[in-house]
Amino acid sequence: QVQLVESGGGLVQPGGSLRLSCAASGSIFSINAMNWYRQLPGKQRELVAAIFSGSRSNYADSVKGRFTISRDNAKNTVYLQMNSLKPEDTAVYYCNAYIMTMDLREYDYWGQGTQVTVSS
Repeated sequence: QVQLVESGGGLVQPGGSLRLSCAASGSIFSINAMNWYRQLPGKQRELVAAIFSGSRSNYADSVKGRFTISRDNAKNTVYLQMNSLKPEDTAVYYCNAYIMTMDLREYDYWGQGTQVTVSS
């Protein structure tokens, strides 16, 4: 069993910052890509940022220059530093990871989601 547990969401004013964390635990052999998605009200879930096992990262155009994804492999944790937040960043943010478990099979796991609200 593997779990992804997110933390760090909340209410912030426009221009403010938040840092999301997502820790993976359980029967983990290795972790490949770790991603952050978000789902805006009434819209489909979209990829915000991705980081691969070699620390190469990709970002959605809407967050480039404002968000930074990073990972701590020793802690099986991925972070999303969000700066210069805008009201349109308001969404539920989900952690996603491709994890090889001890039976050497790779599975796709999701966190429970954390609400980020940007409002004055």
